Amino acid sequence: MPNPAHGQSFDIVVIGAGIAGASAAAELASGARVALIEMEQQPGYHTTGRSAAVFAPSYGPPAIRALTRASRAFFENPPAGFAGAPLFSPRGILMIARRDQLGALDALIEAVSADSGTRRVEGDVLDSIQPLLRPGYAAAGMHDAGGQDIDVNALHQGYLRSFRAAGGTVITSAAVTGLGRTGEGWEIETRQGALNAAVIINAAGAWADEIGTLAGAGRIGLTPKRRTAMVVAEPAGTDCAHLPITIDVEEEFYLKPDAGRLLISPADETPSEPCDAQPEELDVAIGVDRIITAFALDIRRIDNKWAGLRSFVADGSPVIGYSGLVPGFYWLAGQGGYGIQSAPAISQFVAAQVLGRALPDFLHDHGFDPASTAPVRPGVAA
Repeated sequence: MPNPAHGQSFDIVVIGAGIAGASAAAELASGARVALIEMEQQPGYHTTGRSAAVFAPSYGPPAIRALTRASRAFFENPPAGFAGAPLFSPRGILMIARRDQLGALDALIEAVSADSGTRRVEGDVLDSIQPLLRPGYAAAGMHDAGGQDIDVNALHQGYLRSFRAAGGTVITSAAVTGLGRTGEGWEIETRQGALNAAVIINAAGAWADEIGTLAGAGRIGLTPKRRTAMVVAEPAGTDCAHLPITIDVEEEFYLKPDAGRLLISPADETPSEPCDAQPEELDVAIGVDRIITAFALDIRRIDNKWAGLRSFVADGSPVIGYSGLVPGFYWLAGQGGYGIQSAPAISQFVAAQVLGRALPDFLHDHGFDPASTAPVRPGVAA
């Protein structure tokens, strides 16, 4: 059946309906005619739908930490009717280090201590925070008692509802097959037909460089990286619900309580072509080995396993802004593993730039520098 939007003209077409595209589209829809197009049958099929998101203000490069801090107010007090339940629920964050990793831990604490409520812990205090650790494995840790779990589905669906309520158009099963300039705007060819728009926002996740190439905007050097996750049983007789997410300081693994089970990962970052990522048995085995080395767990069965792609450019910061190569083409890519926790601030930044509004004061207040995410910067030229 032909899509009802075929041939229509919009002010803005957002490509990709994961959390980045959905949140940006929702913020833009109050001031423009916006279409949100998605190549899959439902939004969020790839990275957003496979995330184990935690709000971690001490996690990521400086630009991400600033954008995450700036997003807290939205998570704590979303607009009326945005979600039927709180977006946050408490989840401590514990970064742990073996004795040979103490230099990395101390460097991390120094980097984030000025703008986070973290503390260095060791000995009995460390063991009391994470009693699953094997005796003697971790020499010290950095604890952030202010971390939060994010209800990813509620956040994503809230943005999609807000977008539709503001008059936005969602088009699924609409993989982009061609992009071309038409006078002052763009023609977007999709598997659901053609659309026209003055501005394209490229929020295509792992496929963002492919979209850039189609548009003549070049590539930003995006590298999708596969990450594997598994769910296993809690240890018998132990209620782990209150325990923190526990992450190796050099990101060799993490463990997180999840609805009466444990979510574990080798925190792998294997470069990949854009694809529907699937877990590799070797990564599953490595993950289990790392977890049982660090934690007093006897893992005999994997209840569920999956993989997703997290996409990065060389410096680890996202790429947000207009292309320097072609007019009307806006990059919103390279969020890595931080896109959900920073989405509220990023989407408001995008709306301000695209709609020609002043940068919101709260972004300045949290130390965000737009130059740190600009498409034209050292190592990135788009």
